[in-house]
Amino acid sequence: MSGMSDREKAFENKFAHDQELRFKAEARRNKLIGLWAAGLLGKADADAYAKEVVASDFEEAGDEDVLRKLRTDLSAGGVSITDEELRTKMSEFLVQAVEQIQNA
Repeated sequence: MSGMSDREKAFENKFAHDQELRFKAEARRNKLIGLWAAGLLGKADADAYAKEVVASDFEEAGDEDVLRKLRTDLSAGGVSITDEELRTKMSEFLVQAVEQIQNA
């Protein structure tokens, strides 16, 4: 019975570890896309804006809150970009974020 318990514990630990890595990767992705958007918007303090983007992810589950913030801010700043382009950028930055975390 101990073998099954050890196996269950190992699966739980792996799940927890994977969830932590996912959280870190998404937070890093949000920072990266925030820095990118800050450049498009000509923000003087790109890091402060990137933190706003990261914080926006805590409004609801999923990426819609981040997309909504970016879309609203970019539109207000006169930057024309589609939701499809934003989603593509988010995917590209997620790949970068995962690589950065794995190489850290």
